[in-house]
Amino acid sequence: MPSLFDPVQAGDLHLANRIVMAPLTRNRAPLAQPTALMATYYSQRATAGLIVTEATAISHQGQGYADVPGIWSAAQVAGWKKVTEAVHARGGKIVVQLWHVGRVSHNDLQPGGQAPVAPSAITAKTKTYLIKDGVGAFVDTSAPRALAIDELPGIVQDYRRAARNAIEAGFDGVEVHGANGYLLDQFLRSGSNHRSDAYGGPIENRARLLLEVMHATTAEIGGGRTGLRLSPVTPANDASDPQPQPLFEYVAKQLAPLDLAYLHFIEGQTGGARDYVQGERPFDYAALRAAWRGAGGQGAWMVNNGYDQALAEQSLADGADLVAFGKLFIANPDLVQRLRNGAALNTPDRSTFYGGGARGYTDYPALAPG
Repeated sequence: MPSLFDPVQAGDLHLANRIVMAPLTRNRAPLAQPTALMATYYSQRATAGLIVTEATAISHQGQGYADVPGIWSAAQVAGWKKVTEAVHARGGKIVVQLWHVGRVSHNDLQPGGQAPVAPSAITAKTKTYLIKDGVGAFVDTSAPRALAIDELPGIVQDYRRAARNAIEAGFDGVEVHGANGYLLDQFLRSGSNHRSDAYGGPIENRARLLLEVMHATTAEIGGGRTGLRLSPVTPANDASDPQPQPLFEYVAKQLAPLDLAYLHFIEGQTGGARDYVQGERPFDYAALRAAWRGAGGQGAWMVNNGYDQALAEQSLADGADLVAFGKLFIANPDLVQRLRNGAALNTPDRSTFYGGGARGYTDYPALAPG
């Protein structure tokens, strides 16, 4: 039976252990530019088998929160290169999470103050994060406009270009963010996708954009360096669909031939109840994994949401390959060592989660080596 501390192969990525640092938005990249402080933060956590960076915008249009990083410009690539070099110097592996927020944005964050984009012109009942005069606050999202069908190939190309930029920046791969009610998830779900063209209506149409993005990304950098994050039942950012089981089983089967490094699943409500139900019955993750494996999916299966060590070990016994930890990594840069030694865990300071500087970011104490 595998343990959290055993090595594992995820596509082309050989990982020293099965503990993953989950993507965690921290809002410390002014003007979407990665910083030296971010390099320190990620390198402190390099003993994770894999680090997945905070969600990173593939374009200015894809940005939805203040001071989140991007990966569309040469300057951003150069900034990320300092991060990857710092992580690799400590023996770590790191992938960047590629993100387009779609309707979960605000006019103030969009190019020229334009409306955010979405599959349909339906405002998300959720908040985004703005910083004005040095003060951060959560505010309602702006009303979006529906993307024209001839705009969608350009968004696919933005993902392709971002994947290439990621490799140029020294990342070991990428994770496409298809979860939590952001653009790709908005197309997947009938609650946010009311289109009547080739990207709306039946499951096959609603999954089209996600699959086009995955084909373009894997064609650019290889399936073995590409992961995907999904959240089948989360209500995050006003995401909803009455029939998630057939939707996500279809997606999983279509992804199988791409030979992805991994699939990353948020189980239940993001940051909330693991047994959250959306639709007519509890979601069957074992059936989803069986659908993917049965169609030839060979990558690693990553699980996420509210894991502690005991639950993580049980999930590995039940067939998972990787377990992602979020808030525990915020407060414990040496989480792998603490779990291995049964050491006490630091408590995260929620007041410093979003925005700010080193406090609550790079100043959590670590155990002595050994």
